[in-house]
Amino acid sequence: MTRTLTATLLALSLALLGPGAALAQRAADPLESRLEARKVVVADGRETLADAATVKPGDVIEYVATYRNTGTRPITGLQATVPVPPDTEFVPGTARPAQAQASLDGRTFAAIPLKRMATRNGRQVEEQVPYREYRYLRWTAGELGSGKALAFTARVRVVDDRTPSEPGSKGGRP
Repeated sequence: MTRTLTATLLALSLALLGPGAALAQRAADPLESRLEARKVVVADGRETLADAATVKPGDVIEYVATYRNTGTRPITGLQATVPVPPDTEFVPGTARPAQAQASLDGRTFAAIPLKRMATRNGRQVEEQVPYREYRYLRWTAGELGSGKALAFTARVRVVDDRTPSEPGSKGGRP
């Protein structure tokens, strides 16, 4: 199965900009953001990055969100958010910087790995949320100085709901 990511990347770019998208269009807003997606290709033990326009289940996509301060004053309180597309799962250990948080709904974020309470055999137990259910990653950037840029990176794997999932995931759609 092959998927074209053009529409997904457009949606991700809009989601990355979020409510501030209209502000980003104004010349007075000094914060620029850019989201790039590249397919991770491994050949002869070496990783390279290629165009991610067409992917298939099992492919890994690296997202890089870059925020740039074009203004003359520092920007404080920056929270960089990267959406995790449907039919993909976050690849643990790939978030850079490593202090990322994750969310299932884009409103509530917590440290990775996410945990939740579930009832098993009549008892409440804490369990890890499958990576396939993550929908957003967020980093708290603190201050972004004038003329400076920060990049935030994470990888996702394209999944096929018809195949068994990997450990830490769950089969089928969330």
